[in-house]
Amino acid sequence: MAADQLEWLRREGRIVVVGASLAGLRAAETLRAEGFAGELTLIGDEPHEPYDRPPLSKSVLLGMASPNHTELPHRWEIDAKWRLGVAATGLDLTARRVRLADGDEVEYDRLLIATGVRARPWPKEEEARLDGVCVLRTREDAADLWRRLKAGPRRVFVIGAGFAGSEVASACREMGIAVTVAERAGAPLVGALGGVVGAVAADLAVENGVDLRTHVTVTSLEGDTAGRVRAVHLSDETVVEADVVVVSLGSLRNTDWLAGSGLGAGPRGIACDAGCRAFDFRGIVTDDVFVAGDVARSPHALFGYQFLSLEHWGNAVAQAETAAHNMICHGADRRPHLWMPAFWSSMFGVNIKSVGVPPMGEQIMITQGSLAERRFVGVYGYKGRVVAAVTFDNTRWLEFYQRQIERGAPFPVEFPTMDRRPEGRQPVSADFPDPSLPTHGPMVTLTGYSPADQQLVFHPSRH
Repeated sequence: MAADQLEWLRREGRIVVVGASLAGLRAAETLRAEGFAGELTLIGDEPHEPYDRPPLSKSVLLGMASPNHTELPHRWEIDAKWRLGVAATGLDLTARRVRLADGDEVEYDRLLIATGVRARPWPKEEEARLDGVCVLRTREDAADLWRRLKAGPRRVFVIGAGFAGSEVASACREMGIAVTVAERAGAPLVGALGGVVGAVAADLAVENGVDLRTHVTVTSLEGDTAGRVRAVHLSDETVVEADVVVVSLGSLRNTDWLAGSGLGAGPRGIACDAGCRAFDFRGIVTDDVFVAGDVARSPHALFGYQFLSLEHWGNAVAQAETAAHNMICHGADRRPHLWMPAFWSSMFGVNIKSVGVPPMGEQIMITQGSLAERRFVGVYGYKGRVVAAVTFDNTRWLEFYQRQIERGAPFPVEFPTMDRRPEGRQPVSADFPDPSLPTHGPMVTLTGYSPADQQLVFHPSRH
């Protein structure tokens, strides 16, 4: 882009952000902070201004915070047109227009897609409509589930033992509510942290009174004559009575509205380069469409340029800021998105934090503390180098291991530590499930572009 065109974009151009949540808001703020003075429009399918989601499965369920008071603070005055409560339904790349559910169209010079993810619903629609069958993603979801928990149900049944499902189970036990959790894998959190750490999470749940059922799937939900859920049927032919069922089967990336648009978008997200520019379905990078947040799949230099989809709060912020910067600067001034993946959770009184990409790990070493004490550091290795670390109540080591990941430190870990137990002297298999099999709750999707996402048909030349 010529310098005069770029200056026009910065001063008079039209930028549209589709997705009015964390990534969309932070991108809009960065655009204004870095000098964009043109027309800025934010489009969101929810009727609310951007709000924070992590508290919904933690403090909101425990009644310590109101779901209506989780708004994200504005760090910068963004002077934007807000189109809230109306979803984007289509994209015309050639005409540079976003189609909306109300029939309107919004024109852009540059577009940022930050549409995030939605909760995966229970697949049997009639059963999903039963009163008492819930998901947890939005402010309304959290308010509804909190009201149901506050009413004192006899038993809550959670389908899926990923992070969200485990946090719901933890909240139930803290409120004194009986809870059953079903997980098709062998333990909670295995999709995100592997079987070694999952076994610790399983013991933690059981010791806190969770009725944990592993290696089972839910075959059906049973309702009563009034249309309320009353029981859950499992693949081992057992039946569990419950009056609240929380479906926690992971998330779906919001890319349906891009079908036929020509972008490289599919069930795994929207492919983009390290500078957040979207690819079209032919693998050619665009220069006026950018992607950020949970819906993005981008290559990461620290992890072999593997395409990563990260459902992490910090990644959404960092990627949005990078995308916004790159949208309005000269090509030579663009920067790559190199945020270190990191997340945290809290359940059953234990703080769990991680850096790097645990599902990439082939092996794990317990380098500090002890699994039995549930206070430890686990370090993951892949092809002879450190790629991730997870801590249970041992956060002080994370910064050190982040530096190890950044410098490509060797694995197995070689340095001695004062508090290493005998179990940490040798690496063992991290015990992640087969990635081709469905599991619940992985926070990171490791994948290249899937041929199934878009079928290409090449017609031979007729010259």
